[in-house]
Amino acid sequence: MSDNVVHYNSQAWDRQVDAGNQWTRPVSSEQIERARQGDWQVILTPKIPVPQQWFGELTSKNVLGLASGGGQQVPILAAAGAQVTCLDNSEKQLAQDQMVAERDGLDIRLEQGDMADLRRFESGEFDLIFNPCSICFSPNPRQVWKECARVLKPGGHLLTGIANPVLYLFDDAKMQNGELEVVYSIPYADETDLPADQKQAFEASGEPFAFGHSLDDLVGGLVDAGLVIDRFFEDGFGGGEYGFVDSCIKCFMAIRATKA
Repeated sequence: MSDNVVHYNSQAWDRQVDAGNQWTRPVSSEQIERARQGDWQVILTPKIPVPQQWFGELTSKNVLGLASGGGQQVPILAAAGAQVTCLDNSEKQLAQDQMVAERDGLDIRLEQGDMADLRRFESGEFDLIFNPCSICFSPNPRQVWKECARVLKPGGHLLTGIANPVLYLFDDAKMQNGELEVVYSIPYADETDLPADQKQAFEASGEPFAFGHSLDDLVGGLVDAGLVIDRFFEDGFGGGEYGFVDSCIKCFMAIRATKA
């Protein structure tokens, strides 16, 4: 990803916060209090909560929320007892986490940066990485997985949500109207594959650029980085403008991968 696209996506997610995108809305104080009592859940994909067994005992566990800003998952994990760092490319997404931390007395370390560049962190620093469905905003998932493997302790877990690349084959406007027309190929990138007029409209709307990666990079890249996939489930949109796609295929996958 060129530096200008990193910058563009940072500002795009800032605009999503201003627009009230559902992935930018902070959790409530009531949810934080329940998490402190052991009643909590978080998601990697649109709808299905991640089983708590995937996390193990969270108390004092060193957790990295990777591209996980927005005041949602990271504060819940902190309230559940983890020592949490959140790295996100958007200043306003991080501000949502800061707001919840100040409101509810949570200790969350906030870092702004690109998910593919974790040089600020030591090798083996984290017990667990929580990466909700955001790898689609990075051009190089293999670099992200390589860095995740480096900063994880041996036996540590990466929990990540990924979009099935089939989702990026179709014309988006027609898909929102219930029609599936194949117009693109995989790998796909909004930045380079959208027609000029659609790209201009896309930028004007403040949408972040996404990438449709191959399964070879998304799944094979995890394995090549030295991570062993040991937990998995599929999820769908669960309604909304793309809900009809669920009747054809579940387009999201939740994965737990463990560092050997």
